[in-house]
Amino acid sequence: MSALRVLITGGGRGIGRAIALRFAREHAHVVVAARGSAEIDAVVAEIDRAGGRGMAAQMDVRDYGSVEAAAWRAIQFLGDQVDVLVNNAGVFETAPIEKLEIAKWHWMFEVNTHGPMYVTKECLDALLAAPRAHVFNIASVAGRRGFPGNAAYCASKYALRGFGDALREDLRPRGVRVSTVYPGPTDTSLFDKLPGEWDRSKMNKPEDVAEVVWKAWSAPADTNVDDLEVPPRA
Repeated sequence: MSALRVLITGGGRGIGRAIALRFAREHAHVVVAARGSAEIDAVVAEIDRAGGRGMAAQMDVRDYGSVEAAAWRAIQFLGDQVDVLVNNAGVFETAPIEKLEIAKWHWMFEVNTHGPMYVTKECLDALLAAPRAHVFNIASVAGRRGFPGNAAYCASKYALRGFGDALREDLRPRGVRVSTVYPGPTDTSLFDKLPGEWDRSKMNKPEDVAEVVWKAWSAPADTNVDDLEVPPRA
């Protein structure tokens, strides 16, 4: 069997890095995309050490031209097929509605919602060329319920959920599975500079999300993997 071919946005840290390394342990060829070259270069080295084969692709998911160029290079590296696309790049800030800056609203939609559509659009032919393709959109529990101070984040993740639901209907007849993943609070660098008190010891770890993605990819074709919860840590 040929190696799995995987493309992950936001692959330089946190959940994206954990997913990359999970697939690397299965000897996958993994492209990690992000804006920062140093981070993704480091993850590529980890992928190679873990038994996979990695490539770094600098990409700003807010910029369609950047997505187009990076996806083209990634798809070449992966042999014109993408088995697994993980739309993971995301941003998160909190602000009560009266303090929410319009620029921040647009920023969250550009990264959390527009980015996954851009990347999926550019990878569509490569996904359709794969015998068993699977798209994962990493959303959040904030894509299913509202939280105070999170109007922009919740709205962008609700929109990502809607995109995934409609994309699934488009691609199901063509043999491509689409999963939306709903992690709860996850101990990543997003919380490093976030105001407020956060008990990170009780949060999920990025590896928990990675395992959910891997199990869904591995599940038989008749398994319902449309909406994926991340179990809380005991």
